[in-house]
Amino acid sequence: MPTILIVDDEPNIRRMVGALLSAEGYEVKEAASGRQAITAAAEEEPDAVMMDLMMPGELDGMAALAKLRVDHPDLAVIMMSGRAGLSDAVNATKLGAVNFLEKPLTPEGVLFAIGAALELRQSRRMARELRQELGLAGEMIGDSPQMAAVRELIARVAVTDARVLITGESGTGKELVASAIHDASTRRDKPFVRVNCAAIPRELVESEMFGHERGAFTGATQARAGRFELAHTGTLFLDEIGDLSLDAQAKLLRAIEAKEIQRVGGTRSIRIDVRIIAATNHDLTRAVRDGAFREDLFFRLNVVPVVLPPLREREGDVAQLVHHFSLLNFRKTGQIPPTWTPGAMRELEHYSWPGNVRELANIVERTAIVHPGADISAATLSGIMGIDSTRTTAVPDTIEAAVAQHGGLAEVLDDYERSIIEAALRVTSGNIAEAARWLNTDRPNLYRRMKRLGIEGSRAPERPAQPTTS
Repeated sequence: MPTILIVDDEPNIRRMVGALLSAEGYEVKEAASGRQAITAAAEEEPDAVMMDLMMPGELDGMAALAKLRVDHPDLAVIMMSGRAGLSDAVNATKLGAVNFLEKPLTPEGVLFAIGAALELRQSRRMARELRQELGLAGEMIGDSPQMAAVRELIARVAVTDARVLITGESGTGKELVASAIHDASTRRDKPFVRVNCAAIPRELVESEMFGHERGAFTGATQARAGRFELAHTGTLFLDEIGDLSLDAQAKLLRAIEAKEIQRVGGTRSIRIDVRIIAATNHDLTRAVRDGAFREDLFFRLNVVPVVLPPLREREGDVAQLVHHFSLLNFRKTGQIPPTWTPGAMRELEHYSWPGNVRELANIVERTAIVHPGADISAATLSGIMGIDSTRTTAVPDTIEAAVAQHGGLAEVLDDYERSIIEAALRVTSGNIAEAARWLNTDRPNLYRRMKRLGIEGSRAPERPAQPTTS
């Protein structure tokens, strides 16, 4: 379970907050001063810190916050105080605090703040891991002409502040490219904040993006900074931008044009300095024509388009990616990686990879877990993948064969549709919402088609957890 460090010179506060968090399953550690907090974080870095602003000693809360942000840049720190003013809250936010709670604390406010802090912590870890993996080879993996062009474009755009729109199929590595652009920019030491636009409930988009003030709506027991504020001076990565509603698109456009935001329930405009990188697997040009995406926002985001090729079009890159992911798994687990025979490698190179690089990473990880140190043949690989890797569809080669096998056009089309849906469920580990996005449809429509074809979500083949190198 996540570890929370509570820093306060009042034992009663430490005891009450500690009891609340322990009851929720968190591991709790305590410190009575800023100096003790620095020592505790150095011994075993916690997942989040709740720290009082005003404490006696050589390091008060503000000084301890500044020190923690230098020593542990990914650590999420929540400040709290019963006597602080607005200027203190602003200064704490500028120093890197992710939230500011007023005393007396409420259980709902504490748990809400901890949940948001842990989510941010995970996002920062993922961003760091992506940058580490990119640095493993010093460049994007693959020597195909398509990837050479992508690398050259990244190098050109990274040194500017231009907005970038990354497009490509699911699993082609859009987040890795966004991280690479940030890492090569002048903002590399500033925050890299990712927003999964498809995962935010429609009614919470404005609060997530721009933050909210205390009492702005039911449940808003404390003020909260939004993703734009968290990304101030850094990079804001808007993943799955094509899934935003038209209303949310209008609010995003205003923030980009004005370079300022206003929290929900607030009256004060907050200046923001962020570099916007957006990504989608949708065809936004067609979405603009269909009225599903604002044309003015599209032009704002599409200053520099970066189109990622699907893995099936990257001739020669599969072998390099297999070696790359095998090395990553070895460094992560210490298990001897398997040996890929020429036959197995040919199967990998000839496979259509509907899940692209993410699917290949899963296959390499699964193989390393199931067959560490073994020689992987083509037959072994087919068993691991759970499909015949030499075929891309279940449709017979001729009309006569199709009729003989299925009995007619409707049956052939149903069989083909079933194979596509099952492939999407396999790629997305049975996640129907993600499979719907992968197929460029909505979840209700996918549910209807699955019901008609007799496909149950629980029957979708399970896959290992996806690595962060998506």
